[in-house]
Amino acid sequence: MPLSFKQLKTIEQRLLWLAAWTVHNANHLREKADDDVKVGGHQASCASIVSIMTALYFHVLRPEDRVAVKPHAAPVFHAMHYLMGSQTREKLENFRGYGGAQSYPSRTKDIDDVDFSTGSVGLGVAETAFASIIQDYLIARPWTDFGSGKRPAGRMVALVGDAELDEGNVYECLQEGWKHGLRNTWWIIDYNRQSLDGVVHEGLWTKIEAIFKAFGWRVEVLRFGALQRAAFAEPGGERLKQWIEDCPNPLYSALTYMGGAAWRKRLLDDIGDQGDVAALLEKRSDTQLSELMNNLGGQCLETLLEAFSRADDERPTVFLAYTIKGWSTPLAGHKDNHAGLMTKAQMADFQKVMGVAEGEEWEPFATVKQPGDLQAALEDVAFFAKGARRYSAPRVPSPGPVFLEDETLSTQAGLGKILDSLARGDTELAQRILTTSPDVTVSTNLGGWVNRRGLFAREAVADTFRDQKIPSAQKWAFSPEGQHIELGIAEMNLFLLLGAAGLSHSLFGERLIPVGTVYDPFVARGLDALNYACYQDARFIIAGTPSGVTLAPEGGAHQSIGAQLIGMSQDGIVSFEPAFLDELSIIMDWSFDYLQRDGEGDPDERTWLRDETGGSVYLRLSTRPVEQVRAWSREDAAFRQGVIDGGYWLRKPGPNAEVIIAYQGVIAPEAIKAAARIGEGRRDIGVLAVTSADRLNSGWTAARRARARGQKTAISQIERLMDGVPRHAQLITVTDGHPATLAWIGGVKGHPVTPLGVEHFGQTGTIRDLYRHFMIDADAIVSAASHLSPGKSL
Repeated sequence: MPLSFKQLKTIEQRLLWLAAWTVHNANHLREKADDDVKVGGHQASCASIVSIMTALYFHVLRPEDRVAVKPHAAPVFHAMHYLMGSQTREKLENFRGYGGAQSYPSRTKDIDDVDFSTGSVGLGVAETAFASIIQDYLIARPWTDFGSGKRPAGRMVALVGDAELDEGNVYECLQEGWKHGLRNTWWIIDYNRQSLDGVVHEGLWTKIEAIFKAFGWRVEVLRFGALQRAAFAEPGGERLKQWIEDCPNPLYSALTYMGGAAWRKRLLDDIGDQGDVAALLEKRSDTQLSELMNNLGGQCLETLLEAFSRADDERPTVFLAYTIKGWSTPLAGHKDNHAGLMTKAQMADFQKVMGVAEGEEWEPFATVKQPGDLQAALEDVAFFAKGARRYSAPRVPSPGPVFLEDETLSTQAGLGKILDSLARGDTELAQRILTTSPDVTVSTNLGGWVNRRGLFAREAVADTFRDQKIPSAQKWAFSPEGQHIELGIAEMNLFLLLGAAGLSHSLFGERLIPVGTVYDPFVARGLDALNYACYQDARFIIAGTPSGVTLAPEGGAHQSIGAQLIGMSQDGIVSFEPAFLDELSIIMDWSFDYLQRDGEGDPDERTWLRDETGGSVYLRLSTRPVEQVRAWSREDAAFRQGVIDGGYWLRKPGPNAEVIIAYQGVIAPEAIKAAARIGEGRRDIGVLAVTSADRLNSGWTAARRARARGQKTAISQIERLMDGVPRHAQLITVTDGHPATLAWIGGVKGHPVTPLGVEHFGQTGTIRDLYRHFMIDADAIVSAASHLSPGKSL
């Protein structure tokens, strides 16, 4: 049986108290060092959304629904799970402390059942829309539990702070959702009209309503609560309603803070003593009048339940719920309450109002007269009844590396040919691959894959050019069977979609292998969403291509400089930059498996990388055709392992080596050419092929930490590679990217290093022009070598 209204009201009050107390304890009661900063916790933002969360979680939601909780509501979320037994008092007492409940809901760091991490505002909101698109994609697959009817579709729900609607990615998402026929999505806006620094502009709600309606959403504006609607039906009520509708947001907030007497004076001053209005006010005490004016739609359980019940179809729906920031607390309405905290005196008064006895502050059911009855009723709440709602999915095996026979080809074209080869087969891996791109599908070489596997849409859309017999290399037919999701030019949307698809195994119990492509310089445009996806531990492959100034004719706006450093510094994703096709084939085969790993994180004592935890993969690829070097056997285990570990000797240095060239990526031909020229005048020159500066650097720092902890034999791949290099040897590093990408290798064994790379925006020209200009061509490498030892030239 559903909970009664009285029980829901009790839960609402318990959540309000526990959330406020959790924040108070963290800031005012928990022991902390003298130099610690304010802990924080957003008591007012919790109060404004507590009624919405009560109605949703304890009455409306089902186990298959997924929710992104607004970041500042984390204490309410943790309190809710504490009430349900899936959060601990210890972690609540340590809220925002080391090992405690997280400041913002986190899939990877919290023990309660977080569906979507939130924190960077706006991203969790949009993620729900892309999760719904991925759910539709799975529904269209007959081999999934969705497609076979064994698992019902759920709603993807976002609890949205009104200030989050300032984020541009929200509107990019709305447009993309409209293109893909978005459904089964609810956004509930906590419209408290206060942001971090002030009060939102007047009439904003009309703009919000218009935007959502333009994109086909149902809009439910919940302005008035049940008490207010009843008052409006009384004599004089229409005049009161009109005053509320006309009242500026700052004034409403100020009067809320001042209380019933201030409300009464202002209403009488503005409306005047008109008999009916005066009688309406006089029949209510100051406390009752304050309660009436605070009874907005988003703080009224009755209003919320009625509105949620009306949205009983698949149409995307936004609920604009008027709320009071700081509702029912001493902070209610004050313009500084976003980061404000109740003082100890205010908390003491609040505790009396809430009826919580001293010493029972942490008791889940402290104020409940018959807690056993309520606990028993909570066991039947639909959303929680089946326990944790995280799924898992079996690993999908890779058929092995797809080696290409081309003598000269770019790595970008190689990616396309590898995927095209997989598309020809009928392996489970090919079935599970989902590709996507922000309107650069053809120019990033996904055309072959799409021609064979098609574009996804819930309803078939014919290829008009094909039907009209107009020759075209692309077959742009949309259907439910398609395995490519075409996006508009918005990199934030790309990474949000990859994040949703990369969580498919956990959210929906179905394994997908998402592969996205993007122009490499524009990885930075979607960096917030990329970081967000990685923070959630989403699993995907992203190919940034074409890379660097090698995309010479396009100029600086389309040439990437710091993308390699992004790949090295971003947690949760490992970056590779292969030069040759065999390297790419080996890396992709490894990546398909790496995406699916979920080990405990013990490091591999050969590389000291935590490979068993798995993660996402970033491939930095190029459009420059490169003559292939196959000085090794494809079956050579050491070669394959070196490619994955991050580097191997293309030309191993001899015992008297004077110069070592280390390169990464498409610059390989320049390094090889320079090595041949330098070798005419210097002995035993070595050429180090770096496939992943990220993995080499990560392994090095991890091995150093291991040695510091007493594991004296720990050695990383780069240390192993540099062990045989004479200490007097000079190191030249070169890459089409920032020189810091490889410059650190000199510090591994203390070798002097000359780092060559690109530090400034590029310009148009030929590859030869730009390589010469930025001093990363063979001549520059030779010149660098000639200056390493005074008096000795080449």
